[in-house]
Amino acid sequence: MTLNQKRGVRQYGKVAVGSEVAFATPHRLVQMLMDGALEKIATAKGHMVRKEYEAKGSHINWAISIIDGLRGSLNMEEGGEIANNLDGLYAYMVRRLAEANLRNDLASLDEVSSLLLEIKSAWDAIPDEVKQHPNTGKPVSAA
Repeated sequence: MTLNQKRGVRQYGKVAVGSEVAFATPHRLVQMLMDGALEKIATAKGHMVRKEYEAKGSHINWAISIIDGLRGSLNMEEGGEIANNLDGLYAYMVRRLAEANLRNDLASLDEVSSLLLEIKSAWDAIPDEVKQHPNTGKPVSAA
């Protein structure tokens, strides 16, 4: 694949993601953020193994930013114990990612990926009737 073809593929991917974001439900946006954080952690792990420390740090920082975004989106007033627990878990993940970056610790990256996958699997299991349409606030199945 030529350099121009690679650029075209990357640009197409950006447009596709942008289109999905524009029409996504809040539920889908959270799924996309979790997918993004998992992807950044996996990429950082590859860079760590190859001793590409600058790229590793960049991807870990990106994953931290995504997890901070997830944490910031929690509704602490209405979320009750679940929101409080997620807040603490996200804070823990950020600390572990920072430690992984500092110590080049693959096990910490695996731990955070495992925790995030567990949260994501629960999030993915939420029934359609509970998910909200971004424009109407009605359940997705009723939109």
